[in-house]
Amino acid sequence: MSNFTVLAVGDVVGRAGCDYLSAGGRLRKMRDTLGADFVIVNGENSAKNNGITRETAELIYEAGADVITGGNHTFKQYNIGAYLDEKENVLRPANYPSDVPGCGYCVVPASGKRVLVINLLGTTFMEPLDSPFKCAEHILCTMRGKYDISVIDFHAEATSEKLCLARYLDGRVGAVFGTHTHVRTADAQVLPGGTGYITDVGMTGSENGVLGVKTECIIHKFTKRTPVFFEPAEGNASAGGAVFTFDGESGKCIGAESISF
Repeated sequence: MSNFTVLAVGDVVGRAGCDYLSAGGRLRKMRDTLGADFVIVNGENSAKNNGITRETAELIYEAGADVITGGNHTFKQYNIGAYLDEKENVLRPANYPSDVPGCGYCVVPASGKRVLVINLLGTTFMEPLDSPFKCAEHILCTMRGKYDISVIDFHAEATSEKLCLARYLDGRVGAVFGTHTHVRTADAQVLPGGTGYITDVGMTGSENGVLGVKTECIIHKFTKRTPVFFEPAEGNASAGGAVFTFDGESGKCIGAESISF
C-alpha cells in the first residue's frame, strides 16, 4: 500500500504570509514537489493584529490548504465565531469549552485515506484551558475506527509540554507538530512508537522583523511595557513547515523532516 504524506505549515503572519503562500502558486507547487497528499496550515495570526478572518482563511484555502488550524489568537477577531461554525475544516483548539463556536478536530478524506486533524492549545504559560492530554484522549476514543491517519497541531509555548504530549501519545497518533513560537526547530524525528514529531514548524511571513512583526513594535513592547499594535513586517518572506510520511497500511509515521520554502 502506498505511503501517505502530510505537509504541515507554520503560523501564517498577516496578509504578507497569506500572499506568500499564494504567490506564483507557491504552496501548491511545494505540495506537488513533495508529493503531499494533505496540507495543514496554521492560520491563527493571518489577520491584521492577529487572529483569523473569513478573508484570510479563504486566501489560505485557495493557496492549497486542506485544513486550517488555530491557537491562542483564534478568537482575537470577535466576529469569527459564525465562520468557525460554518467551516468544519477551520479549527480552533479542541480544549476550549465545548460551548464556544467551532470545533477542535475534523476528519477529511484524501487520497483514499481518512485524515483526523486535532488542534490543541498548551496550558503552560498559556490560557488555563482543559488539559490537552485528556482532551486528546477523549477525541481519540470518540473517533476510534473513523480515521486512518491522525495528526495533531499542538499550539503551545513550552517545549517540554509539546514533547511530553507527543511521547504520551506515541504509537497512538501519527504525528504531533508544534506551532506558536514561530521558530523552526531542528528536532524532527519519529518516536519509538511510530509517532512523528517536531517541536515547532516555524512561521510563514516576513523575516525582516521579530517573529513576523515589525521590529519597532516589539522594541516598544519590551522597552515601554505599554500596549502596541502589532504590525506585520514586510519583505524577505519564507514559510516554515514539516513533512511527515506515513505507512499507508498502519498509519504510523516512517519519516519526519523540517523544511522551509
